[in-house]
Amino acid sequence: MTAAAGAGRTGAEAKSAEYRYGVVFLIVLVTLVFEILAPDADWARAVGTALAGAALTVAVATSRERAQVRRTRSFLVAGIALIVVIGVAVGVVHAWGAYLVGTLLTLLIPIALGGGVLRLIRDKGVTIQAVAGALAVYLLVGLLFASAIAFVADIQGSSFFAQGAHLTNGDRVYYSFTVLTTTGFGDYTTATPVGHALSVLEMLTGQLYLVTVIGILIGNFVGRRRA
Repeated sequence: MTAAAGAGRTGAEAKSAEYRYGVVFLIVLVTLVFEILAPDADWARAVGTALAGAALTVAVATSRERAQVRRTRSFLVAGIALIVVIGVAVGVVHAWGAYLVGTLLTLLIPIALGGGVLRLIRDKGVTIQAVAGALAVYLLVGLLFASAIAFVADIQGSSFFAQGAHLTNGDRVYYSFTVLTTTGFGDYTTATPVGHALSVLEMLTGQLYLVTVIGILIGNFVGRRRA
């Protein structure tokens, strides 16, 4: 194979691996709406896990890794997600197990996206894909903490919230985003030290994210316009 042919194949692979953060953002947005509206049932947790697995699969499949690496990782993620989804749907995986897997999947998505978003901004500036990636990560942070809250609430045995009533997963997602955005309506408050720690950590994460990532987006956009 000539050097030109090798370079052409490399270019083709790079093009096929172009970021698709818009697709990831749409999947995450659908996941967010579904998590708010869906009841606390095995089938709903299975669908939520499937959506998280789909978002992670797309993020991995359209990364800038070599084609073989992308395919291997994509099949691995999709296979694990499918097994967990079936386990949750048939009741083999307990609710706390579903929350734990959901937390891990949701954590892996921004890890898969984060470096790519920054590289995309560096290479091409502020594009629609870069903005979509940044927004997807922000939504994922809220979903990540909501999943962590559900996991802690399910295993600690006592009420996670001071209000004491049984709250749905949609309530937890709603609470998570009021904390992330520091809106603080006050209708739900945590009752345990672990809950307080999670709330403080989420508030700090949300503010630091806005200061850093959104600041980078705006700074890059302004800098390129001046140039």
